[in-house]
Amino acid sequence: MAYQALYRRYRSQTFGDLRGQPHVHATLTSAVAAGRTSHAYLFSGPRGTGKTSTARILAKALNCSTVVEGEPCNACPSCADITEGRSLDVFELDAASHNGVEAMRDLVARAALGTPGRWKVYIVDEAHMLSAAASNALLKTLEEPPAHVVFVLATTEARKVLPTIRSRTQHLEFRLLSTQALADHLRWVAGDAGLDLPSELIDLVAKRGNGSVRDALSALDQVAAAGGFHDDEPSFEELVEALCERDLDRAMAAVAERFTIGYDPRQLTTDLVEHLRNAFLATISRSLVSLSDEELARVESQARRLGRATTVRAMELLGQSLIDMREAPDPRVIVELALIRLCRPETDPSPAALLERIERLERLARTDDAPAAPGPAGPAGPTPTTDRFPTAPGPPKPASVPSAVMREPGSPAAAARAALRSRRSNPPAAPAPPTPHVPIAPIRSEPVLAPSTSGPTPSRDEVTMAWADVIMEGLSVKTRARFRIGRFVNLDGDQGKGDRPSATSNRIGFVLPNAIHRDRCEEVRAEVETALGAHFATPMTIALVVESDLATSASTPAASGRSARRAGPPRNESPAPPAPPPPADIDDEEAIDLDDLTDAPPATVTSPIDQLRAAFGGATVVDPDS
Repeated sequence: MAYQALYRRYRSQTFGDLRGQPHVHATLTSAVAAGRTSHAYLFSGPRGTGKTSTARILAKALNCSTVVEGEPCNACPSCADITEGRSLDVFELDAASHNGVEAMRDLVARAALGTPGRWKVYIVDEAHMLSAAASNALLKTLEEPPAHVVFVLATTEARKVLPTIRSRTQHLEFRLLSTQALADHLRWVAGDAGLDLPSELIDLVAKRGNGSVRDALSALDQVAAAGGFHDDEPSFEELVEALCERDLDRAMAAVAERFTIGYDPRQLTTDLVEHLRNAFLATISRSLVSLSDEELARVESQARRLGRATTVRAMELLGQSLIDMREAPDPRVIVELALIRLCRPETDPSPAALLERIERLERLARTDDAPAAPGPAGPAGPTPTTDRFPTAPGPPKPASVPSAVMREPGSPAAAARAALRSRRSNPPAAPAPPTPHVPIAPIRSEPVLAPSTSGPTPSRDEVTMAWADVIMEGLSVKTRARFRIGRFVNLDGDQGKGDRPSATSNRIGFVLPNAIHRDRCEEVRAEVETALGAHFATPMTIALVVESDLATSASTPAASGRSARRAGPPRNESPAPPAPPPPADIDDEEAIDLDDLTDAPPATVTSPIDQLRAAFGGATVVDPDS
């Protein structure tokens, strides 16, 4: 008898033989035992997980004469015929080669015929390969098949099956096996088949299987025939370690060694992405990765050295490389460029690479800021604290040079860290902008508020800066439109030292271009005073001043004398610029004095002909009727 492959020899014959699919076992055995099987099933999942084998087991269970708790006996003639593939009750169709409308019409015509057994089971493998026309031709029969017919559709890509097909079936999803479960199954197969293989070799075979029982049994067949793996490829760990150390020379050498022995660049990139994925998942939860404890500890250590952001960026770059290789004349160049960007982030202008460089600098800064242990003869260092920014003010600390800067003199990163450290230690004081003092006499009588102890009295400069940056944004649209024009000034007799109002008054002047505008601003003045008081935590009062009154009061002898006594020697100060005209886009209506309006000159053109003569000088009128 010819040799039979292990994956065919050890194909599951009962629901209990299924490995790693307890939910499928429980669902189907209960349905068969209770006589509640569906007329159509959809089995989906990765390759080698038992979809077709389960469909055959279901066919045996439905036609078995002695079913025990939903399991076929595998001893009756019906079970034997289905196991040997000669039963007339089971019809298998490969949809990859029979995906047209004619094949579905033939299947529908056969479904109406009788069968020797109790049930006729149609198994359609690779159901996602059916064309849209073939799937539509099957819909009616799939929804309402004959009473003795059961459909089982098997596919590796359930998303490609039409939704109308999926809605008419019971969907059972098959899963990949864990590495440990697969290794246990391989040990049982090796023992039953009489294969003398070491445990370490079986673990390696289970890893190569990637959760697929069929792939693992095929690899076990190869190992048994060859006496082991003849793997002369360079270690894959060398490339991953080079990425962790950002060692470009080491990474390029590892890749070149694999290319020299004929390794496919696409396969290399795929393996590297898979390794980085396992490393990333290991940092989240070890249960997400199907690796041995030793390998799990190694990939977790590599992921922590790389960092999550770098690991994700590496998977994105390598994934994009797989796409770019489709049209690249030399795929090796694409892989090498991706490795260069991973090992040298400064060559990559993407935001992810810039973020990685910033995180690296922060890690170096945290390392440099760590307090050094006192030496045997040196004094004790400062007490470490968890607060990097002290709350109590103190004298500025001298800028210290980080150890990384001392180790790498002249590097851009070292210079940047030193400048940043100096900037944090000695922040420059912001110079106050010089503003000329314009003393004026009070124009309007305003109530004087009592001194407030809730906050300091702001100066004119402070009010001006806060007005444009903060206060204006909080006002209503109408108030912003009316107070958009004007400037703040100190009122004569109310100012103290440094252009700050005295303690007896928090009143400040606001200059406007004309009296009409002043009267309109007076209507919403209370809202502005409330906003100023809330911002500076002290009551504020605004005196609205007209620009012409400001100039008149400044020109009076008394005001000139007071100004001269306060200002002292004359200073070379430029006069305040005149108030700009109101903007055209002001959203409040503009006041118009009807007495200032004048009549337009009388019209001198009375007809269209006269208008044309005025527009085109020297033109003559031609009568079209003449």
